[in-house]
Amino acid sequence: MSKTSFTQADAERIAKVVAAKSVGFETDHYRFKLDNPEERRSLVLEVYPETSLGKQRGMLVVVYAGNSHLQLHNCTGYVVSEDLGEVTFVAETSERLSGLVVERGAACSQYAAINRDLISSDFTQLGVAVMLSGVALSLAEEILEERKKNDR
Repeated sequence: MSKTSFTQADAERIAKVVAAKSVGFETDHYRFKLDNPEERRSLVLEVYPETSLGKQRGMLVVVYAGNSHLQLHNCTGYVVSEDLGEVTFVAETSERLSGLVVERGAACSQYAAINRDLISSDFTQLGVAVMLSGVALSLAEEILEERKKNDR
């Protein structure tokens, strides 16, 4: 998805990729429940297609997991990887990217304020900690390029 609208079809696609135990629409947001009993993990993913974010409106992605509460404001798109069993939500500015990755095994990762040029860098030249964020968000490169073309 590179548009800002999020539909029932988007919710169904994500639910399938992450093997959500349940998915539903609750007044103003989609709610996904993911369980991984073997590793004793579960999480809830909520996607608010358009909500008030202070003086602006935008898409909000929220993850509730164990001892964590993660939010990605002003989400501009997402990309699914069926091979990896994950969905990467991205928020972008002209210089920085932030991403929230939700995995089929009820795991998640968040990357914030990453330099945009990092995702197209030579990862072998980066330290392991920095390389991980670049690799994780490089999956979103296709939607970022698509948005760049549409903005011209």
